[in-house]
Amino acid sequence: MPMHSPALLENYVAGQWVAGGGAPTALTDPVTGETLAFVSSAGLDLDAAFTFARDVAGPALRALSYGERAQRLAQIVATLQANRDDYYAIATANSGTVATDSAVDIDGAIYTLSTYAKLGATLGDAHTLLDGAAVPLAKDASFAVRHVFRPTPGVALFINAFNFPAWGLWEKAAGALLAGVPVIVKPATSTAWLTQRMVADVVAAGLLPPGSLSVICGTAAGLLDRIGPFDVVSFTGSADTAATLRAHPAFTERSARINVEADSLNSAVLLPDAASGTAAFDQFVREVAREMTVKAGQKCTAIRRAIVPVEHFDAAAAAIAERLARTVVGNPRNEAVKMGSLVSLAQKRAVLDGIAHLQAEAETLYDGNLDGDRKAAFVDAGADSACVAPVLLGLRNGASGQRVHDTEVFGPVATLVGYRDLEEAVALAKRGQGSLVVSLYSNDAVAMRAPALALADAHGRVHAVDPSVTKTQTGHGNVMPQSLHGGPGRAGGGEELGGLRALRFYHVRSAVQGPAALIEAITQDAVELPKA
Repeated sequence: MPMHSPALLENYVAGQWVAGGGAPTALTDPVTGETLAFVSSAGLDLDAAFTFARDVAGPALRALSYGERAQRLAQIVATLQANRDDYYAIATANSGTVATDSAVDIDGAIYTLSTYAKLGATLGDAHTLLDGAAVPLAKDASFAVRHVFRPTPGVALFINAFNFPAWGLWEKAAGALLAGVPVIVKPATSTAWLTQRMVADVVAAGLLPPGSLSVICGTAAGLLDRIGPFDVVSFTGSADTAATLRAHPAFTERSARINVEADSLNSAVLLPDAASGTAAFDQFVREVAREMTVKAGQKCTAIRRAIVPVEHFDAAAAAIAERLARTVVGNPRNEAVKMGSLVSLAQKRAVLDGIAHLQAEAETLYDGNLDGDRKAAFVDAGADSACVAPVLLGLRNGASGQRVHDTEVFGPVATLVGYRDLEEAVALAKRGQGSLVVSLYSNDAVAMRAPALALADAHGRVHAVDPSVTKTQTGHGNVMPQSLHGGPGRAGGGEELGGLRALRFYHVRSAVQGPAALIEAITQDAVELPKA
């Protein structure tokens, strides 16, 4: 969606569109280098933004029932669907993604919102959520306790990553808005255009009370300083940045809650029975190659380590390389291209540096960046673009590795890792120190029970695949709103989605104690929070 004269994208705060001051930051096309738009958040009245969201938007949102807020989510879905073609054009230009990769972000966002609209409708006219049954505190049951969830009377601040400007907003906002908590989103600057445009369309449609959904494009400076004790923050990004955020007084002194989804070294594990020629082996190969190339590997859930029995190492290497060699890389506007670019030249430099770091430890099994001239031939994209072709590395003795278990390269890169027995495979997967997802591949579903449970304590999601679910499995890297998204340890220790479980982060749980008649009266205008 090229612009003849790049515009300065405005911020929406305190119910008004406001242009930032100072020197703006350019948003560019990562393939052509064209400047698409400018953003700036300099000079915004952040105090007014947070105060308006808390004092005006919050009460107005919470005056609606859960069911009424669910209706608003459904209306947002219709609005986004009506503008879907524009979103695809923005993604192509600003993120460098082919249409199928843009769909992961845009259609994934719409699907997630639609799911929460349906889930929220089941809560009906309630304004309070109940957590469990009443419990007597006196022998004659005259005095009892009931636990309730009430929406937190603050703001939900989202600091999002560059790779999912659409889904990154709505997978968080779906739960917050359904809970009755106003949202302020600060998208990653490099791909902020799509987030800003979606917010603009929803604001223009008048679907939410003013100030319920705000967007700040530019620097995050000063945002955490405004976070109070009843606000919540959700961050997606690097573990290093997350550590810096956690040290802020908003959390150490004011006890605001923070949910973190950080980088992780996700794994796919091929079980010993899945030898070359079996259906499970083929599924594993397809999934590893797909996860390396979807969105050019720029997914927090992408497979970074493909863990295989050492006796299947060579066969797996050859099969994955064969699939990667068929991946056409270049300008996403060309229909022949199957994988677009990274989001920026800075990201390209980081990926190439990361590959070199891993190559000091692992052999190179396939490198699409090398042809006869030692340079990749990208379709309709020059060497100065942000394109990087897939690279498969290998470490036959997985236990001997260090860097492959510590370093995530956020691009079309994975390492094939050999193991001697299933116990070692589980140990290698856990060397990631906590990951978002691990997937298992076997021809025997029951054979995956032991490793699935053994890996569950170190992973937010365990995704098991056998031949019976070839056409129905949802994919290693696809985050479904019905399932939890997040992971322990290095992955950030957070939880998002998981059906109605997502509402808990945006609520305060309180124990109400009193006479039995009061405890019974609390159930009026209330509904039990379902487990999912």
